[in-house]
Amino acid sequence: MMPTRPKVRISRAMGIPLTPKATRYFERRPYPPGVHGRRRRNPSDYRLRLLEKQRLRHQYDVRERQLRRVVDEAFSSPRRTGEVLIELLERRLDAVVLRAGFARTIYQARQMVSHGHFEVDGQRVDIPSYRLRPGQTVRVREAARDKPPFVLAAAGANAPAGPIPPYLDVRMPELAVTLAREPRREEVPVVCDETMVVEFYSR
Repeated sequence: MMPTRPKVRISRAMGIPLTPKATRYFERRPYPPGVHGRRRRNPSDYRLRLLEKQRLRHQYDVRERQLRRVVDEAFSSPRRTGEVLIELLERRLDAVVLRAGFARTIYQARQMVSHGHFEVDGQRVDIPSYRLRPGQTVRVREAARDKPPFVLAAAGANAPAGPIPPYLDVRMPELAVTLAREPRREEVPVVCDETMVVEFYSR
């Protein structure tokens, strides 16, 4: 897991709320933490690209090495690198669990997956970075369905702020979701200029 720096401080540093709690704090203090947080800055091009990279990394809760591997894979694609990068990250098991509404945050989604509460096409999977293929179905395992987080999820308590992405077929009463097709960048609710991320790694 990533370092346990308070999520509110990370959110303020990144300029985006990463959790429901951070959203409340962010509305009151929408500037970076620390005594110099309110100062206006003229960030360099490097700093702007670094910020976009960090934003992307924190929204998926991945380590630098993990992100670097995905970026390298995206570079090898004949398609636009930034779009492929987002698509690959969005197909992670923990990301799908979050988008489907089974978890409130990416951190909770990662923990749920790591604890072995999900199966993919009937097989138990406890690797958050497991990459789904179109047509694969994720379900909460029978033994975990009565746990409070999933009872709340089935009741719609974790419903995302916006609509469920169209590339997911969610059956909430069954606590199941199918990756219907590959995500398209414009459908993915991630705040990031992926072009700047690609430029950061192209240095």
